[in-house]
Amino acid sequence: MTHEEKRLYLIKTLLAEQPRYRNTEIPADARGQRNLLRSLMNIRPPQILPGHVIQVQDEYLTACAEEKGVVFPAEIPSVREALGSKRPFAEKLALWQGDITRLAADAIVNAANSQMLGCFIPMHTCIDNCIHTYAGVQLRAECNRQMQRLREQYGKDYEQPTAVPMLTDAYNLPAKKIVHIVGPIVSGRLTPVAESELAVCYRNTLDLCAENGLRSVAFCCISTGVFGFPQERAAEIAVENVTTWLATHERQTDRVIFNVFTDKDRDLYAKLLRQ
Repeated sequence: MTHEEKRLYLIKTLLAEQPRYRNTEIPADARGQRNLLRSLMNIRPPQILPGHVIQVQDEYLTACAEEKGVVFPAEIPSVREALGSKRPFAEKLALWQGDITRLAADAIVNAANSQMLGCFIPMHTCIDNCIHTYAGVQLRAECNRQMQRLREQYGKDYEQPTAVPMLTDAYNLPAKKIVHIVGPIVSGRLTPVAESELAVCYRNTLDLCAENGLRSVAFCCISTGVFGFPQERAAEIAVENVTTWLATHERQTDRVIFNVFTDKDRDLYAKLLRQ
C-alpha cells in the first residue's frame, strides 16, 4: 500500500469499530483525511487492534515521523554554545523550540492528566494529544494496563497523583521512552504548594530517567497550558530544579532539553539560561 492507501485503510478500520461514526464521510483531500484519522485515534478507547492493522498504523506513523524530520539531542547546541551561558552545567542543558514528537531523546516528558490515558478531545492542541496521536494506539493501551494494575493495588477509583511519573515505551515516536507526569493545577492565585509540586515533577522525572539509564530527556513546559501555571514562574522552577538535580547526578545524564513551543516560553527560558 502507498502512504495514502494506508491512511484510508486506517480511517475505514477505525470508523468500522464505532457504529455511530460508520457513515462519516471521508474527506477527499489529504489534510482532511489526516485530521479525521487523528480524531478517530483521539477518541478511540484503549482496546486491542488486530496485528495487521497495527503494522499498517506503524508503517504510516513511521513515515509521518520521517516527513516531519527527526531531531537528535546531539544536533541541538547546549546553552553554553547557543546562548553563551556560564551557568553550572550549561554544557548539559539545551533549549529547543519545536514539536516534541520529533525528538529522538532517550525520554520525552508528557504533561498528562490523572487518568493517564491521553487526551480524548479530537484534534486538541495539547501535548498529551499530540504525543498519543503520533505514538499510536499502543500507547493508550499500555497506559491503561498500567493504570489497571495500580487500581488492583490501590482501589478502583485510583488516579495518578501529582508529580508521580509513569514510564512507557514511545512506540512510533523517535524517542525511546515517554515519561508521563501530572503537574499541579493552578486555579486563581499561585500557591507555595503548587510551586513545590511542580519542582517535584522535575526531580522525580529525572530520578526515574536515571534509574532506567535514560541519559537524554526533553521536558515540555509542565502545567503551563490548560493547567494554568504561570509561565515565568514555571520556567524558573524548571531551570532551578534541573540545575540542582544535576549537582548531585551529573554523571547520570548527558543532555536535558527544555522543549518549548511558544515564543514567550522560548524567550523566558533563554533569559534564565543566559544567566
